[in-house]
Amino acid sequence: MIPDGTYMAVVDRIEDELATLEVQGDDERYSLVIDETTLPADARHADAIVELEVDDGEPVEIRYQEQETARRKEEAQSRFDRLSKRRSDNDEE
Repeated sequence: MIPDGTYMAVVDRIEDELATLEVQGDDERYSLVIDETTLPADARHADAIVELEVDDGEPVEIRYQEQETARRKEEAQSRFDRLSKRRSDNDEE
């Protein structure tokens, strides 16, 4: 069970109208499966970042973090681009 508190979480996947959130606590990592409609409409996609409030082990509020989602997406794309460039530079040798 996820302890009460406020967390940042990532929407890992949505399948069969169920969303799986990966939640990072201080010392633990948790998975939480919720009904997709519990998420804000703009957070109903993989890799969306949400702020999650938990009370009695249940989500009581979920807020989409649009800027954080965009930042992480850009960061991942940048890493991919650097790795791709490094690989293509090595292929030329």
